[in-house]
Amino acid sequence: MRLTNSATIDGAAGGLRAAQYVRMSADHQKYSTENQAAAIAAYAAQRNLTIVHTYADHGRSGVRLDGREELQRLIRDVQSGQADFKVILVYGISRWGRFQDADESAYYEFMRKEAGIRVAYCAEQFENDGSLVSAILKNIKRVMAGEYSRELSTKVFVGQCRGATLGFWQGGPAGYGMRRQLIDENGKPKGRLEYGQQKNLQSDRVMLVPGPQSEVKIIRRIFNSFVIQKKVGRKSLAS
Repeated sequence: MRLTNSATIDGAAGGLRAAQYVRMSADHQKYSTENQAAAIAAYAAQRNLTIVHTYADHGRSGVRLDGREELQRLIRDVQSGQADFKVILVYGISRWGRFQDADESAYYEFMRKEAGIRVAYCAEQFENDGSLVSAILKNIKRVMAGEYSRELSTKVFVGQCRGATLGFWQGGPAGYGMRRQLIDENGKPKGRLEYGQQKNLQSDRVMLVPGPQSEVKIIRRIFNSFVIQKKVGRKSLAS
């Protein structure tokens, strides 16, 4: 059975098999994929679709295909002919991707249509049925999704610059001799973050503070040797 552009997604006659693709862009969006899956399940139930496969990318940006292993696996399954489903269910255009080039998003969807597999966007206010209205709205949504990521990138960069000027650590592990100190929105210390720990509240901030005295002592010795005494090389430092 090959779905054409004019076909509606309704499995009442034969109970079409479907796959769902879910994605969250950041690790702190803990329940994002679960919420997407719930909406997709409701959509499938209304149309008598049976979800037989799930492809889920956790903590992956939608700007590029790189790093999205599950979407790549979905593409391979479709291209190789191993896909045993006729519909791919996605929560919305932005979950499919926030590609900077709207044509790239359209290209990945077209690949599936060529294989006789339809993509349905469950939360959008239009059916992806190939109609003129659908094509216009879908392209607008793709452009909006890409523009959102560009604007967000600019806003994040500006925010990080301001945070850095205020003395806040902008991410990553602390260097040797330093530790990450968690502070609240009023600037009061809340405790130190161990390696791998992350803050739980968006209003909290992180600053770098001196670590154990044993490490601080080594750092000062290195600084003194190279900057003050102008020593270079391992032998000079050892002496």
